[in-house]
Amino acid sequence: MKSIQELSALITDELSRVEYPQTPSLLYEPIDYILGLGGKRMRPILVLMAYQLFDKNIEKAFSPALAIEVFHNFTLLHDDIMDNAPLRRGQKTVHEKWNNNVAILSGDTMLVQAYQLIAQVDDTIVKQVLAVFSKAAIQVCEGQQCDMDFETQSDVSIPDYLKMIEYKTAVLLGAALQIGGITAGASKEDQNHLYAFGRDLGIAFQLKDDLLDAFGDADAFGKQVGGDIMANKKTYLYLKALAIADGTQRQNLEQYFSTNDTSQVKVDAVKTIFSNLKIPELTTNLIREYHARAMENLAAIDSENKEPLLAFSALLMDRVS
Repeated sequence: MKSIQELSALITDELSRVEYPQTPSLLYEPIDYILGLGGKRMRPILVLMAYQLFDKNIEKAFSPALAIEVFHNFTLLHDDIMDNAPLRRGQKTVHEKWNNNVAILSGDTMLVQAYQLIAQVDDTIVKQVLAVFSKAAIQVCEGQQCDMDFETQSDVSIPDYLKMIEYKTAVLLGAALQIGGITAGASKEDQNHLYAFGRDLGIAFQLKDDLLDAFGDADAFGKQVGGDIMANKKTYLYLKALAIADGTQRQNLEQYFSTNDTSQVKVDAVKTIFSNLKIPELTTNLIREYHARAMENLAAIDSENKEPLLAFSALLMDRVS
């Protein structure tokens, strides 16, 4: 049974073996570039972890693991265009290094490549794996659209937000685990538990990310603390604060989030309101609820090889960045 570090090294090695045509260079160089920027490789690692719950021969799970990673990076390519983001993992985004048209077309190619890799699983399970993958892929796009809609939508509810992060972030974690289980021959019941484990862990992960964005340590977090507040993003912290604020606090919050002010003064003022309303504690409680649900599903899986997944879930929840 391989550790997280060993599985990560395997994924990196397999990605390095993927060869792209030399021409047209403006189509394939950006793909090689984005995949070479590194990252946590969290999703393909989950595919392999789920597989080795039931079988040691993890080579059979390499192609779907790579498919998940290629698909995830395709979404990043297009998300960066929509967000007009200048940097990805500390380096220029593809649309900044080349241009929007290049990034769009390279992303389209990556989506097709992801399906080519998924289709390399055994013929007996290809239809089942494709169904899980396609459902998650559509939900990721739905989640991204909802996230963009929220920018101009005034009546976003907490259930709306939780559904958005479930689709945008969590369903792909669940699908990665479920596909790993399918590839290893897991029972339908264990497949469902794997999916639910990943989904609930993914929601907890995103809520933790929201919390760290406002209250994390800048050096450990690796990006500017308060970015969501500056961008007026309607995160769980903001929505929960609105729900329990008194009249003055609510008025102040709505005023801060109706301007283009990106000053530290605004960030500090909003964080003060959050702290007075105990939003960090309430968010932490919700994170723990989703994490507990995830762990219940993991406990229900019929396998004695859960240690890497236990370590992985602890790593996500204990992170400070």
